[in-house]
Amino acid sequence: MQDLLTTLRRLRAPDGCPWDREQTHASLRPYLLEEAAEAVDAVSEGPQALAAELGDVLLQVAFHAVIGEEAGTFRYEDVERGIVEKLVRRHPHVFGDVRVADAGEVVANWQAIKAAERGGQPRRAADRVPAALGALAREAAAQKLAGETPANAEAARAGVQAALDRAPDSAAGVAEVLAAASAWARALGVDPEVALREHTQARLLALPDPEAG
Repeated sequence: MQDLLTTLRRLRAPDGCPWDREQTHASLRPYLLEEAAEAVDAVSEGPQALAAELGDVLLQVAFHAVIGEEAGTFRYEDVERGIVEKLVRRHPHVFGDVRVADAGEVVANWQAIKAAERGGQPRRAADRVPAALGALAREAAAQKLAGETPANAEAARAGVQAALDRAPDSAAGVAEVLAAASAWARALGVDPEVALREHTQARLLALPDPEAG
């Protein structure tokens, strides 16, 4: 990691790379999203692809850390220390004397600790679901926050059909059907964002190469 930080500092130096020197936290936002998405795709491509894409994600972490270092706002050490302290604090059943029976209790404790970190102040639902998430991922998270869980996959599938039957031919109608499809996916235990990403990737790989032949 120190080698990576040193490389970024060199790139950001007065005699470094003009493009790298121009970047800001704001300008790097699309790259962080893109690299994170590519890392998600790489999970299904194998460990070597995943390792390469995680390197690109780590590059974004280092980039922001060096920019923060230059501005005197934070350093990489602060990023690293913060996440380690958070993991220890939110796992008292591992690093403390709290006992849990199952993963459900772990999640409940995690949420309680998060609330305590905010001084007990609840967050708005809109603040709990990142706006930068994919639309299907945001819809699935919104349904979960709203406590909307289909009784079973059959009922959820019927909900998709009902949405199709009543939806107008408009953006709003399409949105209703997509929301119903997201609920169906959740009932099946399927992540709708990942499912569609894998479907789209398979279609793209099947398209003929325009440069071939």
